[in-house]
Amino acid sequence: MAIQFLNPDTLMKSPAFSQVVTTSGNGKTIYIGGQNSVSPKGEIIGKGDIAAQTEQVMLNIENALKAAGATFRDIIKMNIYITQGQDIRKGFEASQRFFKDNENQPVITALFVAGMGNPDYLLEVEAVAFIA
Repeated sequence: MAIQFLNPDTLMKSPAFSQVVTTSGNGKTIYIGGQNSVSPKGEIIGKGDIAAQTEQVMLNIENALKAAGATFRDIIKMNIYITQGQDIRKGFEASQRFFKDNENQPVITALFVAGMGNPDYLLEVEAVAFIA
Protein backbone atom coordinates (compact mmCIF):
# COMPACT_ATOMS: atom_id res chain seq x y z
CA MET A 1 0.00 0.00 0.00
CA ALA A 2 1.34 3.39 -0.91
CA ILE A 3 0.14 6.96 -1.00
CA GLN A 4 2.23 9.33 -3.06
CA PHE A 5 1.81 13.11 -2.89
CA LEU A 6 3.18 14.77 -6.02
CA ASN A 7 4.01 18.41 -6.62
CA PRO A 8 5.78 18.37 -9.98
CA ASP A 9 8.17 21.18 -10.82
CA THR A 10 5.98 21.89 -13.84
CA LEU A 11 3.05 22.91 -11.57
CA MET A 12 2.67 25.66 -8.97
CA LYS A 13 3.78 24.69 -5.46
CA SER A 14 1.51 25.56 -2.54
CA PRO A 15 1.89 24.96 1.19
CA ALA A 16 -1.90 24.58 1.44
CA PHE A 17 -2.50 21.71 -1.00
CA SER A 18 -0.85 19.06 -3.16
CA GLN A 19 -1.30 18.96 -6.92
CA VAL A 20 -1.57 15.16 -7.35
CA VAL A 21 -2.15 12.20 -5.03
CA THR A 22 -1.89 8.56 -6.09
CA THR A 23 -2.81 5.45 -4.11
CA SER A 24 -1.82 1.87 -4.86
CA GLY A 25 -1.98 -1.47 -3.15
CA ASN A 26 -4.44 -2.76 -0.58
CA GLY A 27 -6.21 -0.27 1.62
CA LYS A 28 -9.49 1.34 2.49
CA THR A 29 -10.87 4.39 0.70
CA ILE A 30 -13.20 6.56 2.80
CA TYR A 31 -15.66 8.91 1.10
CA ILE A 32 -17.14 11.60 3.35
CA GLY A 33 -20.28 13.22 1.99
CA GLY A 34 -20.71 16.98 2.01
CA GLN A 35 -20.53 18.29 5.56
CA ASN A 36 -22.21 21.51 6.69
CA SER A 37 -22.03 23.35 10.00
CA VAL A 38 -24.66 21.18 11.67
CA SER A 39 -24.16 19.85 15.20
CA PRO A 40 -25.02 16.26 16.15
CA LYS A 41 -28.32 17.67 17.50
CA GLY A 42 -29.17 19.13 14.08
CA GLU A 43 -28.48 22.75 15.04
CA ILE A 44 -26.76 25.08 12.58
CA ILE A 45 -23.59 26.39 14.21
CA GLY A 46 -22.23 29.84 13.35
CA LYS A 47 -25.04 31.36 11.32
CA GLY A 48 -23.51 34.18 9.27
CA ASP A 49 -19.93 33.39 10.41
CA ILE A 50 -17.75 31.56 7.89
CA ALA A 51 -14.98 30.89 10.44
CA ALA A 52 -17.39 29.35 12.98
CA GLN A 53 -19.08 27.30 10.28
CA THR A 54 -15.72 26.06 8.97
CA GLU A 55 -14.77 24.98 12.50
CA GLN A 56 -17.97 22.92 12.81
CA VAL A 57 -17.56 21.43 9.33
CA MET A 58 -14.04 20.33 10.23
CA LEU A 59 -15.25 18.84 13.52
CA ASN A 60 -17.87 16.90 11.55
CA ILE A 61 -15.21 15.63 9.14
CA GLU A 62 -12.98 14.70 12.08
CA ASN A 63 -15.82 12.66 13.60
CA ALA A 64 -16.52 10.96 10.27
CA LEU A 65 -12.83 10.10 9.92
CA LYS A 66 -12.69 8.70 13.47
CA ALA A 67 -15.73 6.53 12.77
CA ALA A 68 -13.82 5.01 9.83
CA GLY A 69 -10.56 4.63 11.76
CA ALA A 70 -8.84 7.56 10.03
CA THR A 71 -7.47 11.03 10.79
CA PHE A 72 -6.87 14.26 8.88
CA ARG A 73 -3.46 12.84 7.88
CA ASP A 74 -5.34 10.26 5.79
CA ILE A 75 -7.30 12.80 3.72
CA ILE A 76 -6.11 12.82 0.12
CA LYS A 77 -8.84 14.94 -1.54
CA MET A 78 -11.25 17.68 -0.49
CA ASN A 79 -13.92 19.57 -2.42
CA ILE A 80 -14.90 22.85 -0.77
CA TYR A 81 -18.03 24.72 -1.82
CA ILE A 82 -18.31 28.28 -0.50
CA THR A 83 -21.29 30.58 -0.87
CA GLN A 84 -20.52 33.61 -3.03
CA GLY A 85 -19.53 36.69 -1.06
CA GLN A 86 -17.80 34.82 1.77
CA ASP A 87 -14.18 35.53 2.69
CA ILE A 88 -12.36 32.29 1.83
CA ARG A 89 -9.35 33.40 3.92
CA LYS A 90 -11.39 33.28 7.15
CA GLY A 91 -12.50 29.75 6.37
CA PHE A 92 -8.96 28.73 5.44
CA GLU A 93 -7.58 30.11 8.72
CA ALA A 94 -10.22 28.25 10.72
CA SER A 95 -9.40 24.95 9.01
CA GLN A 96 -5.61 25.07 9.36
CA ARG A 97 -5.41 23.73 12.92
CA PHE A 98 -6.90 20.45 11.68
CA PHE A 99 -4.08 20.01 9.16
CA LYS A 100 -1.17 21.31 11.25
CA ASP A 101 0.30 17.82 11.77
CA ASN A 102 0.06 16.80 8.11
CA GLU A 103 3.39 16.26 6.41
CA ASN A 104 1.57 16.43 3.06
CA GLN A 105 -1.54 18.42 2.24
CA PRO A 106 -4.46 16.88 0.32
CA VAL A 107 -5.52 17.74 -3.20
CA ILE A 108 -8.12 20.53 -2.83
CA THR A 109 -10.72 22.04 -5.13
CA ALA A 110 -12.53 25.15 -3.88
CA LEU A 111 -15.54 26.60 -5.67
CA PHE A 112 -17.78 29.59 -5.08
CA VAL A 113 -21.45 28.70 -5.53
CA ALA A 114 -24.69 30.67 -5.62
CA GLY A 115 -26.10 28.89 -2.57
CA MET A 116 -26.51 25.70 -0.56
CA GLY A 117 -29.45 23.44 0.21
CA ASN A 118 -30.14 25.56 3.29
CA PRO A 119 -29.62 29.34 2.93
CA ASP A 120 -27.93 29.46 6.37
CA TYR A 121 -25.08 27.20 5.20
CA LEU A 122 -22.04 29.19 4.08
CA LEU A 123 -19.91 26.21 2.99
CA GLU A 124 -19.95 22.49 2.40
CA VAL A 125 -16.92 20.17 2.34
CA GLU A 126 -16.51 16.66 0.92
CA ALA A 127 -13.44 14.58 1.68
CA VAL A 128 -11.77 11.38 0.52
CA ALA A 129 -9.30 9.53 2.75
CA PHE A 130 -7.19 6.42 2.21
CA ILE A 131 -5.69 4.11 4.85
CA ALA A 132 -3.94 0.76 4.81
